[in-house]
Amino acid sequence: MIKFVHINIVTDDWKKLADFYMKVFNCKPLYPERDLCGDWLDRAASIHNAHITGIHLILPGYEENLPTLEIFQYDKNEENQKALANRKGFGHIAFKVDNVRDILNKILIHGGTQVGEIAETEIKDAGIIIFVYARDIDGNIIELQNWKNKKQIRK
Repeated sequence: MIKFVHINIVTDDWKKLADFYMKVFNCKPLYPERDLCGDWLDRAASIHNAHITGIHLILPGYEENLPTLEIFQYDKNEENQKALANRKGFGHIAFKVDNVRDILNKILIHGGTQVGEIAETEIKDAGIIIFVYARDIDGNIIELQNWKNKKQIRK
């Protein structure tokens, strides 16, 4: 059996980033909060004296405990380069929303930033997508998307 479980974001202030996702996307905390350390973590993460604090957030649209957005903070985080939409590796997290502009405005109100312009195009055999890329307060890229099929447009 294989089942998707979570996406992890490492931050310098897990409470602040978790609050952002709860306020903008209505994510719900899944307790208990985590405060993890020990030889088992050092070995698994290959980090000497690793210590993690954080929480899992239930993603919108999921009533059960999975999948979650895991927001963790190490005592010492390594710096990285600014996230770009075309950089190798993890690119973005996407949310289907009723109104792209409204949620983009919530992101901006809560300290996030806009990456590009809101765009609309037809994807053959899939429908019409309206989407935009934005960044959370740590610079991680978020895609906001709304899909309409041709039948919905004609109404």
